Amino acid sequence: MRWQGQTLDADDGALPGLERAGLVRSIQTPEFEGITFHEVLCKSALNKVPDGASLPFHFTVNAFRGCSHACRYCFARPTHEYLDLDSGHDFDSQVVVKTNIAAVLRRELARRSWKREHVALGTNTDPYQRAEGRYRLMPGIIGALAESRTPFSILTKGTLLRRDLPLLRQAAEQVSVGIGVSLAIHDPELQKAVEPGTPDPRARLDLIRAVTDAGLPCNVMVAPVIPYLTDSTAHLDGLLEAIAEAGATGVTIFPMHLRGSTRGWFLNWLASEHPALVRRYRQLYGRGAYVTPEYKLWLRARVEPMVDKYGLGDRSEHRDPTPPARRELVGAGAAPALTLF
Repeated sequence: MRWQGQTLDADDGALPGLERAGLVRSIQTPEFEGITFHEVLCKSALNKVPDGASLPFHFTVNAFRGCSHACRYCFARPTHEYLDLDSGHDFDSQVVVKTNIAAVLRRELARRSWKREHVALGTNTDPYQRAEGRYRLMPGIIGALAESRTPFSILTKGTLLRRDLPLLRQAAEQVSVGIGVSLAIHDPELQKAVEPGTPDPRARLDLIRAVTDAGLPCNVMVAPVIPYLTDSTAHLDGLLEAIAEAGATGVTIFPMHLRGSTRGWFLNWLASEHPALVRRYRQLYGRGAYVTPEYKLWLRARVEPMVDKYGLGDRSEHRDPTPPARRELVGAGAAPALTLF
């Protein structure tokens, strides 16, 4: 068990698999119907990215495990299995909250060994999911990073980030701060079906505008592109036009990946809601996690003229060298990004 050793005297056994691994209590509140919060005391806040991951950062911070956004395609779903929870409904409704994460992070950043390397937030679960409204962990995390002169980036679908824009502006006066907003679906009905717990597209477009109005760069993750559902010319052109009008400083685009148990969770939904597409998905993904090389090339040829049309590539400072298999983990605000595959 990954959290073995985070022991406390308190242990009500409410979270399977954790046993005495830091659990303080499990609670439900009327404001978050259907969601259980498992409050834990963590021993560490900084997560070291494994060597060989080919990411543009080496450290991440995740205040939560599990996510009420409930995105059908979320690549982080299999991480819940380490807690003996399932990667489907449990991932959406059993949210682990590291209540002491800001204090632990502050201690770690104060170590002499800390080299002030870039830290990415939002690489696993969203730091501004609804739980953040209750627990308010991000102000402490932002403060700890800024005070230690540690550059950082945030990737989110959560409009709650608006609350912290004054803090982020102050932090940007001391360190490099990047903001990324994830917005891949322009159709509100489809968004509600695929990402039922997220703010609607208009709310996220307004967030992009608020970020750039605050003087901060805002890269938009137009990802994942969902084959046969969000890859039409009409959908992509309308979405990129809206993103450009909102003032985004760049976009990152790549097709949907279906790794591990996420594949079964998404395909079960697809079979229920769009059964005519199941056969095409089997051909497109085969037995693996990624679309065929032909589809990637086709999608790239489709979106590149749109990116140029709306000036969302010319604002990029450099081309991101991250391999395609790892790009969905990048904190997209680290630097304005060109279209990626």
